[in-house]
Amino acid sequence: MKKRTPNSKLPSRGLNVVALGGGTGLSTLLRGLKEYVTRRRDDPAYQQQPIRDLTAIVTVTDDGGSSGRLRRENRILPPGDIRNCMVALSQDEALLGRLFQYRFHAGRGLIGHNFGNLFLAALTHVTGDFAEAVRVSSKVLAIRGRIFPSTVSNVSLVATLEGGRKVHGETRISASRKPIKKLTLFPRTVRPLPKAVEAIQSADLILLGPGSLYTSILPNLLIPEIANAIAKSKAPRVYIANLMTQPGETSGYALADHLRAIQRHTPHRVIDWVVANRQAVSPEVARRYRAQGAEPVVTDIPDLQQLGYRVVLDNLLEEHGVIRHNPGRLARLVLEEFLSGSRHPRR
Repeated sequence: MKKRTPNSKLPSRGLNVVALGGGTGLSTLLRGLKEYVTRRRDDPAYQQQPIRDLTAIVTVTDDGGSSGRLRRENRILPPGDIRNCMVALSQDEALLGRLFQYRFHAGRGLIGHNFGNLFLAALTHVTGDFAEAVRVSSKVLAIRGRIFPSTVSNVSLVATLEGGRKVHGETRISASRKPIKKLTLFPRTVRPLPKAVEAIQSADLILLGPGSLYTSILPNLLIPEIANAIAKSKAPRVYIANLMTQPGETSGYALADHLRAIQRHTPHRVIDWVVANRQAVSPEVARRYRAQGAEPVVTDIPDLQQLGYRVVLDNLLEEHGVIRHNPGRLARLVLEEFLSGSRHPRR
């Protein structure tokens, strides 16, 4: 276990970073990492930037809200998590980012939809391909990186709860308050997007999380080719721990419980390192989260070490009414720790 002390040693040569997840956690991480990516390869500063290629691989199992409506009514993949990642990587979050995040508050059929979701839905129909729609939309936002859905299959989640009852769909799983024993995809056979697998195979650093364990992290790992590519990689494979438990999904989970759940669902080891927060949550905010059934995730270092994981701790917390990772601190930490040469690839 390492309690990190600040330093300024960032890697000087561009390397490939792949981040997998979904929801607000992945977009928070990307918002910090994009500051270390140079967009133009003819830029004189290009070789001095730590990240040459930043790739986000995003889960596509959302079935709620605007994404769920577009998925059901237009037979497209849910665009919400991908839209959030595009905005996070956008050069102009102030204008175009706000436009893509704009939610309609009136209008029959429009109310509740995000402009970015509608834009992606329209482009999917124009191009005939969701992944191509993501690529074109990313150009509009001039993002610093690439974004791939983990699959272009119409896939959903099925959770087996304690007691044996099965719950279908991400929204119902998130709303359930019983512990989850097992998570599967439906249909069982899901092909990954080939470019997502290729990105993992060429990665110098692989990051999983932060994000909902059962509805953001595991859906990607349940695709066999994705998990196998991570398992075979010689790059450092880092799990970024959530700050808080999630009611129902991970109630009562310490950090080691999150890792055990990942181990149960993947045939081969996919994580070497764990990055966790050591900063205390303020009492007032902790009380508010506790009233909603959420608690700070306990970093149980002896259990993690017994499972064979190495742990890096740092002050990563940001509080602005809600609890989030600080994007800048988190990005700098993973770059300094895992791309500076101090963490050698596995042999």
